[in-house]
Amino acid sequence: MRLNMRNKHEAGFTLIELMIVVVVVGILAAIALPAYGEYVKRAKRAEARAGLLQAAQWLERAATATGVYPTALPGALTTTASDAYDISFLATTTTTFTLQAVPKGSQANVSGDKCGTFTLKHTGERGATLNSSAGYATVDECWGR
Repeated sequence: MRLNMRNKHEAGFTLIELMIVVVVVGILAAIALPAYGEYVKRAKRAEARAGLLQAAQWLERAATATGVYPTALPGALTTTASDAYDISFLATTTTTFTLQAVPKGSQANVSGDKCGTFTLKHTGERGATLNSSAGYATVDECWGR
């Protein structure tokens, strides 16, 4: 009877091969995570813009029905679905309004969001408080993307 000799080339991975895989995964993560974070911020900005437009439409409908703009928003229109922005009046009269979407939580970080606070006037004029420390942007870029 012959003893089984171990084969020199056993199945498995060497330490070098595992280290190469770890390095490749690390590089991919270093590229993908910041891009994903920016994507999430852009999605929350889009939600804030949609919330402002929805509140403005509600105000226009109320003004059409009563002849004056209301001085308060209903509770359902005062925050975004992701709870990243608070929507409120910056200024209001019976004939004009300016709405604002103020970032909160992770969106409010100094390094968090380059667009800052969004504004929308009764005339349709759009604005944003640009945060140059988080990257340069224009009002058109903030509202368009």
